[in-house]
Amino acid sequence: MTTTTPTAGAADGVEQPVEQPVEQPSTEVSLHAFDALGKGAPAPYWLHRGVCAAWGLEPMRVDMPLITVSENATFRLDLDGRPVGVVRVSQPGYVGGPAAIASEIAWLGALHALDEVRLIDPVPTVRGGFTAVVKDTRGHGWACVSTRFVEGSPLEDLEDPAACYRTIGRWTALFHAHARAWEPPHGFERFTWGVSDLVGPTARWGPWEAAVERPEDELLLGRAQGRALELLADLPASPPHWGLVHADLRPSNIMAGADGGLTVIDFDDCGFGFYLYDFAAALSFVDHEPYAPAMARAWVAGYREVAVLDERDLVHACALAMLRRLQLLGWTTGHRADALPPGLFEAQLPGSLECARRFLHDPLWLLRWRVQ
Repeated sequence: MTTTTPTAGAADGVEQPVEQPVEQPSTEVSLHAFDALGKGAPAPYWLHRGVCAAWGLEPMRVDMPLITVSENATFRLDLDGRPVGVVRVSQPGYVGGPAAIASEIAWLGALHALDEVRLIDPVPTVRGGFTAVVKDTRGHGWACVSTRFVEGSPLEDLEDPAACYRTIGRWTALFHAHARAWEPPHGFERFTWGVSDLVGPTARWGPWEAAVERPEDELLLGRAQGRALELLADLPASPPHWGLVHADLRPSNIMAGADGGLTVIDFDDCGFGFYLYDFAAALSFVDHEPYAPAMARAWVAGYREVAVLDERDLVHACALAMLRRLQLLGWTTGHRADALPPGLFEAQLPGSLECARRFLHDPLWLLRWRVQ
């Protein structure tokens, strides 16, 4: 079930919108601006007032408690004490500014044509676009997007989300079929998730080596990376293997409603990459957990309801999952621990070592591993 954020024009006494769609957000600032905020803390005054102005809301009726800080800062939007929306404040320079966000919204809008898939709904500003650039007290611009609030709980709150992953695999295959046939609009721009974006000196979230202290651990993870790269050597970064992917269909980005239905809530990492990277992303942060193999097998079963996955595809998918694990180890060097459920952040290094051992023992590690 979703509730609708009011989007009517500005009422009497509401400040004029600060939305500046053509302006690029500043790259001189970062999400460290929100370091002092814990979960549930109110949004800074400048952000609260700017969002209210851009979406035509009366400030005195609105509260904006922090949900999380990860690639973006995310706030719940409450109107008269009732949650009606979510506001995403983009990390300056991360996605490329308003044009890249507009491209994300364009693909999301096109995916709404898939009848069986439930997706978030972006809310237009009073000016009609979906992105507002709100300025902080120093004049730096922050690109903001609002979506309607989705009732339910993220799958990461479940002890074992595996039962939901046949649906996620099926939906992923539908996304891929859509992406292969869809003609992006003029000016569409999103970043890439190629191998060099995952690991190595140009890794988007930093080198995983920075998270490792013991030489023997670095050696083990390095062996796993080398083996993954060998297995991916025959996978070309071109159609039909490469295209527009969600890149983050992990448990925190899927809501389970009271009716048992699922809703995909976050597209900010969508970009161009191997289609099978979506398999790897679906297991993000939890592929060391006992339930991960069941998640992986359910994902494959769901995907195969729509499209073919042969044995070689599965080898590539599991190799990408190993690189994703290393990529997320690099992620831990620049992100807050409370961006993940309690205990999961601290589990990333030991979990990565366990994943590397399993992968080096069996290239189909995620699909054939059985809990002893």
